[in-house]
Amino acid sequence: MTQSFDTPLPPPKERRRLREKGALTQAQLAAALGVSRETVRAWETGRSTPSGRKRESYGQLLASLAARPSAEVTAPQKQEPAPNLTISLSKAEKPNPHTPPPSATLTPPPPPTTAPLTPAQAFDALYAFCAPALVRQAYLLTGRRELARESVEQAFQVAWQRWPEVAVDPDPASWVRAAAYEYALSPWHRFRPRYRHPEPPPADASDRALLDVLLTLPPSYRRTLLLYDGVGLGLPETAAETEASTPAAASRLLNARSAVAARLPDLAEPDVLHRRLAETASTERLRAAKPPTVRIGSERRARFWTRAAIAVTVAIIGATALTLHSAPTRYEPPVPPGETVPGLPPRAAPGTLSTAELTLRAKLRAESANGPERLLPEPR
Repeated sequence: MTQSFDTPLPPPKERRRLREKGALTQAQLAAALGVSRETVRAWETGRSTPSGRKRESYGQLLASLAARPSAEVTAPQKQEPAPNLTISLSKAEKPNPHTPPPSATLTPPPPPTTAPLTPAQAFDALYAFCAPALVRQAYLLTGRRELARESVEQAFQVAWQRWPEVAVDPDPASWVRAAAYEYALSPWHRFRPRYRHPEPPPADASDRALLDVLLTLPPSYRRTLLLYDGVGLGLPETAAETEASTPAAASRLLNARSAVAARLPDLAEPDVLHRRLAETASTERLRAAKPPTVRIGSERRARFWTRAAIAVTVAIIGATALTLHSAPTRYEPPVPPGETVPGLPPRAAPGTLSTAELTLRAKLRAESANGPERLLPEPR
């Protein structure tokens, strides 16, 4: 009988124990259910719970693992191949039949002793795990290959600058993903000259149609749809990452699905939409930079802004010192306004000459301009 969508599930610790009993990794279980490895980790830690068809498939898989007999430890013998699961795995992620299941003894084997990772090694491991998928996700958000790579590099550069905070975060991958999405969806990119012209679309017609529909959605709808139907997060996790309430995230998701289904009726089913999103992002050759390059770029950026802040501070201090040095040290009263002196005729303003002034000028011009009479007065 087919289970309903409210299939009961064991506690989170029991889910992890059943997976380890079946000799499955989180990546293999995620591939079997069609979700991401982060989603399986969230299910096993209790941070989220599957719903709908994924809950039904997950419950059936755990039930099949629970029904399998435990391994015998009385005498070493050749392990039989594991029976086929109800949900098929991909070729690249099928469990190795020659790998023995974990021991059934009460005392678990001691964990392997490994040296602690340095901050650079931990950052490189996180980058290698998240960067390729984040570049493809950013491409679906923006439709631009170069902006997708730049967004992921910028997010990891910020993460390296704030590594003490990111390293202790419960989910560092979500921290970096949120930073990359925020940078990719920034409205200020439209004013940059390099992003004013569109990039060449995908070669496949169906990929072009899906990308065109995604880019017509509002940024909040596009982000919610990608997180829920593309990445495979639950609705509470999607709402938390988009900084919205759960009802608001559900409304955005329904509206985004309706808009996609109106333009592309073949993608009305969530499972089909999830597969098409993965195929569209995988067809593009999107390569991220190497982890050392990102770390060096982050350190250079930090040094640049530190030196710029020091230079601005020195300039402000110098301007303040110059102002204090050139400022007056005593009070200087202002110059009083001028006053009119009585008894003096007013100063004539420039303009046309009066009749008397014209007569005087004619008389002066008529007199001789040279001679002794101009130097000595004549006797009378």
